Amino acid sequence: MKYLTWEIKAPERPGTQNAEKETASVTAYLLDWSVEERKKVRPAVVVCPGGGYRFVSPREGEPVAMQYLSMGYHVFVLRYSVAPARFPTALWQLALLMSQIREHSEEWAVDPEKIVVSGFSAGGHLACSLGVFWNREFVYGPLGCDAKAIRPDGMILCYPVITSGPYCHASSFEKLLGDEAGDEEKRSLVSLENQVGPHTPRTFLWHTAPDNTVPVENSLFLAQALSKHKVGLELHIYPSGGHGLSLATEDTSAGEERRIDPRCQSWIELAGEWLEDL
Repeated sequence: MKYLTWEIKAPERPGTQNAEKETASVTAYLLDWSVEERKKVRPAVVVCPGGGYRFVSPREGEPVAMQYLSMGYHVFVLRYSVAPARFPTALWQLALLMSQIREHSEEWAVDPEKIVVSGFSAGGHLACSLGVFWNREFVYGPLGCDAKAIRPDGMILCYPVITSGPYCHASSFEKLLGDEAGDEEKRSLVSLENQVGPHTPRTFLWHTAPDNTVPVENSLFLAQALSKHKVGLELHIYPSGGHGLSLATEDTSAGEERRIDPRCQSWIELAGEWLEDL
């Protein structure tokens, strides 16, 4: 396996004061790096950890990457910009990463038509944002990219932040929008159930019913919108477990028993089965 790391600099929004906050970092985990094996082209998963657009959780980064690697996927973990960076900075960073993966697909032995985004909580909002906005000029235009270069081929969304209306995770939208958090037009734009269409890629979605941080309605609203537009969907609602479980194992619990749930541990295996149909 080969490890690569680099930084992604998104276009600066007007009035940005902390330019260092506009830079993301990427860790790539590439399988089959020997000269003899590199001819095997593999799908890839881009992981966007959560953190409420306030920080980027390490529990939802490398441990998740190791699981996807064990399934035979190349993995790219994006540590995107958070507050005080504002929308759409992190979205631009994710879009640029998608474009870079396709640009280097031959070198990295990546199948350019099988690149999936996998996001957790606010990282799920980021991943889903790319899924609904990839064909919008405000995303690909400032990057100088073709829209198809940044389109994800699927989404794996784990207890995602979706809606900015009732049942929203208010803090995520306050961090994402900053002083525009009270702007109803902006809030509607980033309430992603409003943006789903036939262009949205097929989706694997899971949540826990007792989640009292990001209510399960976030996933239900998104599932309803995907179904309305006949977008392929696999949805799992677990009857136990809270928020921020990651793999729901002891290894990703950070010593907190509430983050361990044996039933929820099945999501990664189910996602692996879903990925086989790419």
